[in-house]
Amino acid sequence: MVCSLVSSANPLFSNVQNFRKNQSLSCLNKFVSCCYQQNLYPKTHLIKIIGPQKKVEQVSLPNNVKKKCFFEEKIGFSQMGSQQNMAILCGVGYWVQGFRCFPWLALNFHMADGLNMLPSTLQLVQYSGNLPMVAKPIYGILSDAVYIGGAHRIPYISIGVFLQVLAWGQLALIAAASEALPAIMACVLLSNVGASITEVAKDALVAEYGQRNRIPGLQSYAFMASAAGAILGNLIGGYFLLKTQQPKLMFLAFSALLALQLAVTSATREESLVLAQSLNYSAVREPITEIFRKQYSDLMIAVREESIARPLIWIFVSILAVPALSGSIFCYQSQCLNLDPSVIGMSKVIGHMILLSLTVLYDRFGKRVPMRKLISVVQITYAASLLLDLVLVKQLNLKMGIPNEWFALCFSGLAETIAIFKLLPFHVLFASLAPSGFEGSLMSFLASALCLSSIFSGFLGVALANFLGITSGDYSNLHVGILIQFIAALLPLGWLSYVPMAQPASEKERKRSVSKRTRKNRRVGKVVVDSFYSYRRKRESDFLR
Repeated sequence: MVCSLVSSANPLFSNVQNFRKNQSLSCLNKFVSCCYQQNLYPKTHLIKIIGPQKKVEQVSLPNNVKKKCFFEEKIGFSQMGSQQNMAILCGVGYWVQGFRCFPWLALNFHMADGLNMLPSTLQLVQYSGNLPMVAKPIYGILSDAVYIGGAHRIPYISIGVFLQVLAWGQLALIAAASEALPAIMACVLLSNVGASITEVAKDALVAEYGQRNRIPGLQSYAFMASAAGAILGNLIGGYFLLKTQQPKLMFLAFSALLALQLAVTSATREESLVLAQSLNYSAVREPITEIFRKQYSDLMIAVREESIARPLIWIFVSILAVPALSGSIFCYQSQCLNLDPSVIGMSKVIGHMILLSLTVLYDRFGKRVPMRKLISVVQITYAASLLLDLVLVKQLNLKMGIPNEWFALCFSGLAETIAIFKLLPFHVLFASLAPSGFEGSLMSFLASALCLSSIFSGFLGVALANFLGITSGDYSNLHVGILIQFIAALLPLGWLSYVPMAQPASEKERKRSVSKRTRKNRRVGKVVVDSFYSYRRKRESDFLR
């Protein structure tokens, strides 16, 4: 740029050679004034040394510079369009993902009240249905390596949404699918296959887009959209179920919402997101098995890295160590305390509102807190929140003058909320550590590990409930199970050293303590100073001739 401005084709410098010996300092003055007027360089201390500014006319840039500016402007507009498309695609996708609680609330009441399932059977259906999500690394590797029509994120999102439409549509329209336990399990498994494929592709898309456009913490926006969907889903679901007592209508309504998401996803072109094409996608394609083998091998190398393996082990064990008693507590609230579906739904609404607020606070302030300190506080809070179920089971709230409905409304979903929020810093961490081209593989591996740990936690809870003799007619030992949960939730604090000390966002902020404008000023100052002294040396050599 500087060479172009000082060229002989520029009208401002056409007579510089004729006045080299007499007006050299004036020429340098004009050069600096021109650079400042074109907003190429900000003011520096060198301007005061050279002399006062003079008004100069508009500089006509060379054609190659004009083309470069036009190209950069075109890229800027395309990036603005990609941000809008990304906001719509991920906003709708994660909102619908959070809204999945709407049909699941109806399915839980249908199995507990309509089919009179035991608490252990209900919990087995809940956690066994998550088995397809253990295979998320397979979906992630396919999403990273295998392209469909030149794209490798949006087609997989569409496939996953279509499978969910089939699953919930069958539960809504086919009577036999919602009455027999094997048919219900088949539909639940199909729904979770589609949900897992969709989640893998969305998580990979968010990680890849965030790295490509240098937008750290994009996962916070995804959590906000998911929490907003969960708030509305539980709010409408509890009221709708109380008024209609028709779970099938809720299945049908969610199927229609999934069809709308499928239309939005299919209308979005992956090229509009301005993502670089993977090196694995070329005119000469390798066999899928070979691509899969290479991708899996590279994924295992990445997972073995200490910066990834240690926090992954901690979050996996911290979930696995706590036996889940969600089925027993749900049946206790609905059958023993006779709480309305609207109360249980509203308790989850309040919980997700708290989750949304915590996500906003984390996005604004939480990234500055050391990650190890943040996770320790969250884990202790999670352990303490488990004791709130003990208060409800022992009816201590009645002694304090708080009805069961109000206590369950305010505190029943708090433990689940904190457990979900605990995952957010780890999603941000792994998204920042994901190698280029392996965003889907690594994020799906994380999701699979979390899902596997929650399944083991659920099965461990079923074993604990059977050991304590907790059934639909006997909840006398439920408080013992809650105390075991509390003690188990404190155990992961013993190996908290596996969690990194600093969060990736705060590390980047420390590296960027010097702003881009300051660095530019320094570079410009160095260029202008070097030009000034080299010009002065040349002028002195001319006088010595």
